Amino acid sequence: MPAWERIVITLERREAVLLLRMDDGENRMNRAWVDAVNGALDELDATPDPRALVTTGSGKFYSNGLDLEWLGTGVEDLAGFAAEVELIFARILSAPYPTVAACNGHTFAAGAMLAMAHDFRVMRIDRGFFCLPEVDLKIPLTPGMNALMMSRLPTVTAHDVLVTGKRFGGEEAAAKGIVSAALPLDEVLPHAMAIAADLAPKASPTMGAIKQRMYAEALGLLRRRLQ
Repeated sequence: MPAWERIVITLERREAVLLLRMDDGENRMNRAWVDAVNGALDELDATPDPRALVTTGSGKFYSNGLDLEWLGTGVEDLAGFAAEVELIFARILSAPYPTVAACNGHTFAAGAMLAMAHDFRVMRIDRGFFCLPEVDLKIPLTPGMNALMMSRLPTVTAHDVLVTGKRFGGEEAAAKGIVSAALPLDEVLPHAMAIAADLAPKASPTMGAIKQRMYAEALGLLRRRLQ
């Protein structure tokens, strides 16, 4: 069975917090990944308040981004598939409940964008990098992806992230405002869960409306597939 057909994503409820765990090696984004994540978000959307979302990976990776090997088989159009991934970013960015990314390891390319769509990010301090290498891959960001990054990062930091393709370790990522905190691995998920649990009572349509208005431009571009 090809690797892209063995995607492993689970959704576990821990009181008010739903933990979405990606457990498939590099956690690259392919058709199985998109369908599984959308299914998990559908379940979360149907969950009554209070609620919050935490996402995490396993081993060395949070997510290494788009599954370029799978896309290289020609099974789907790159632009069309990227638009579907952008809709997931939009769902998380505009969620009417708190969202926290527990970045347990490498957070690269579209995986970094996924993390940035969350309200907060907690990163491992000793190993693993946050990086958008598109400048080195010669693949420009879509307007939606670019707007997402510009809306979630200080302008100077966004310039460093996007123009240099630099790899940021946890300590530097925290200093530049890329992540909310950088901690030892065994503290990353508990800290993310604690943030989510504390904010879960704030989940409401009002929270969704606030996010919709804060990120209206980015959301419009991320949702261009629906227009």
